[in-house]
Formats: sequence, structure tokens, C-alpha cells
Amino acid sequence: MNLRLRLIAMNFLQFFVWGSWLLTIGAYWFQTKQWSGAQFGAIFSTMGIASLFMPSLMGVVADKWINAEKLYGLMHIGGALVLFCVPMVQSPGLMFWVMLLNMMFYMPTISLSIAVAYNALKSDGKDIVKDYPPIRVWGTVGFIAALWTVSLLRLETSSGQFYVASGAALLLGLYAFTLPPCPPRFQRKPNQSLLDTLGLTSFSLFRDPRMAVFFVFAMLLGASLQLTNAYGDTFLHDFARMDAYKDLVAVRYPAIIMSISQISETLFILAIPFFLKRFGIKTVMLISMFAWTLRFGLFAYGDPGPGLWMIVLSCIVYGMAFDFFNISGSLFVEGQSDPSIRASAQGLFMLMTNGIGAVLGSSLSGLIIEAFFTHPDQSKDWHGIWVTFALYSLVVALLFMFLFKHKHDPAGARVWAEKAAN
Repeated sequence: MNLRLRLIAMNFLQFFVWGSWLLTIGAYWFQTKQWSGAQFGAIFSTMGIASLFMPSLMGVVADKWINAEKLYGLMHIGGALVLFCVPMVQSPGLMFWVMLLNMMFYMPTISLSIAVAYNALKSDGKDIVKDYPPIRVWGTVGFIAALWTVSLLRLETSSGQFYVASGAALLLGLYAFTLPPCPPRFQRKPNQSLLDTLGLTSFSLFRDPRMAVFFVFAMLLGASLQLTNAYGDTFLHDFARMDAYKDLVAVRYPAIIMSISQISETLFILAIPFFLKRFGIKTVMLISMFAWTLRFGLFAYGDPGPGLWMIVLSCIVYGMAFDFFNISGSLFVEGQSDPSIRASAQGLFMLMTNGIGAVLGSSLSGLIIEAFFTHPDQSKDWHGIWVTFALYSLVVALLFMFLFKHKHDPAGARVWAEKAAN
């Protein structure tokens, strides 16, 4: 098997593991276990908590002591064991700690997989800017394939989804040991402090008021991403309570409907260069924020019957909402950061979105849903939930419009567009 196919297999399985349960755990939680929304919000915050420290910690371990591909394999094998135990958990309190442990194993593997791929491509004389993106897109394909697998096997409300994820993680963990070696290459530079080594100097970006505002809004948008991941699938499952909808395709296979979001995500990446050149970075990020408003608003008024088009359109809009902020935002961070801290600056961007934003979005949304939108019989007022999320996104967009100061530079936009196109 050539190098490209080997790395494609790695990326496919990397996100197949995540896609096997990420969007369907809500259906298992609410439909099968019938646990509370407040507790579920805490469960979904585990990936944010793990993202606060595990990726950087494991990065240091791989840089100094253990081959990255071996550490990558060990983390996935550990995650496989934890996922296999999830169906045995019978209380929401214990589930929090089990899923936190699972996320502590999984979240570092995202950055480790990039390190392994980059090292392998460079060692093979490849151009990572040109050759890596077509490989990485198979990760999204793997996520979609996992959703379809779990849905077609009717495992969305079953503990079987965790066995699927566990099997894929174990397979990937063992496969990782066959990947090209990525040995430690850490060399401490003269006068380099511990903070420099850990990449914490990137926090100096907060001294720039514009960057501080940007990172705060990155956190707020990270919360929006967790809202749609946590509740989209179980929202469709709840229509099974109604005789008029229970036999419709969107209710029987909601994960397949939700996978349209990931398909859209792969397509909107291609549109970023045009929008950056034409409108500039601030406008592109604003489009993302208004897209989140539309995403939630369409869910509020859609249904699996005559309103199915709204749900499908909401999934299509997701691609714009996700890509236009996350990818364009990372390009903005790169363009505004000193070259010596660009890597750690990207880590800070991920910390604000997938770390702090994820924790706040998951935890607070669970508490709000439990307090204001859960009926005595534990059914949910989904219309009120999605309208609230839509209003939240609208307020964020309007505040960003007035508080984030950035003048469009056509020359700079062309540079970012070229990077996005590659």
C-alpha cells in the first residue's frame, strides 16, 4: 500500500471512531437512558475539558520521548477499552467520568495524526500544502460513513454504537504501529523558557485588543458548534413520539439526515477562496455567524414531514457556518501572529473553540434546557430550544459586527485565499 493510501486509511478511521457516537449519543442518553438534559450537557463538555490540556501534554511527550505514531496507537487502544465499557455504565454521574477518560484518550490523537502525516509526507519528499488536504478530506468521509453505519444498523439509540466505535479505535490503534516512524526531534533552543516550550507564549496575543475580541468570539462560536452536535440527532428522534412522523425516513434514520452537514462541510471549503477575495475576512466570519442563526432557526420551524426541506437546508447551511469561521479564523490567526508563535497561536484558537467554548456551550445549554424547556414528562420544547439558540447566534453576530475592528485588505485576502485553495 502506498503512503497516500496508508494515510487515507488513518484519517478515515480517525474520524470514523468519533462519528460512530458523537451525534448519536444524545439519542442514547435521552431515548434509551432517559437521563436529564443538565447531566447531558456535562457529558458533552468532556471533549472541551480534555482539549484544555491533553493535546499539548501529549505533544510534549511525542516531541521528547515516544514516537508519535506509537503514542497515537496507544491512545487509540486506550480509548477502545474505555468505549467498550461505556454500555456497562448505569448512572449519568459515572458516565461523565468514563466519557471524560475517553476524550482524554481521543482528543490528543487529532493533533498526533497531523504530526504523523506531515512527518511521513515530508520524509517522502511530498509537499504537505498540496498533498495533505486531499488526504484529510477522507476523515470527513469516515465521519459520514460512521453515521450511516450506525443509522442503517439501527444503533442510534442503542449501546451498540459504542461497540462500533470501540472496534474501529482498536483497529486504528493496532494499525498505527505500522505507520512510518515519527521519532522525537525535540531540541531545546538556547534561553527557551518552559512557557515557550509548552507554547503558552501565544497568550500574549490577548494584549492586542483586536485579537482579544477575536478569541472571545471564537469561544462563543465554539459553543454554537457544541449545541448542534449535542442535540441535532436526538431532536429528530423525538418526533418518533408522534404518530404522524414516527415512520418517516428522517425519524427512522436521523443520523443519515444529519450527515448532510458533513457533506456540506466538504463542499463549502472550496468556496472559501472566492469569498475571502471578494468580501474579506471579517465579512466571511460574519456570514458564518448569521449562518448559525439560520441553522438553528430552520431547525425551530422544520419537521420530518412537510418541513423536512427546512431540516435539510439547515444541514446544508451548517457547512457554511462551520467552515467560514473555523478555517477562515485559523487563516486570520496565522496572518496576525508572529512566525515564532504561529503554531501555538493555532493551538490557542483551538483551545478557545474546542476547549473553553465547548465546555461553556455544553454545560450551560444543558442547564438552560433542563430549567426552561423540559416538561414534567421529560419531553423537550424543541421549538423554544432552537429559537433560543438562534437568538444567541444572532446576538453574537451583531456584537461581532460592531466590536471586531478589521479593515479589508484585498492583497492580504488574496494570500489567505490562495492558502485556503491549497
